[in-house]
Amino acid sequence: MSEPHADGAGEAALGAADLISLAAAPTFAVMALLTCILSGDAAMLCMGGQGVSPLSGMVPMYLLMSGFHLPPWLKRIRQSGARQSR
Repeated sequence: MSEPHADGAGEAALGAADLISLAAAPTFAVMALLTCILSGDAAMLCMGGQGVSPLSGMVPMYLLMSGFHLPPWLKRIRQSGARQSR
């Protein structure tokens, strides 16, 4: 196993990973919004069949993925709330 770098490279990599984890939820939320706006009625025509779940399609998938990627945001909000209450 490799030793952590003494110059802080491990900390920089961890900081980059934190930023990437924070980018996922808003990215998926924007993708859901753009898909909903840009697809217009075309998506509703495709869902006109009987027995089609209202949860099928790209917008619900993007919203679900955005929800799955919320924990880093919630952790950050909790940490900032704990700092403010001290």
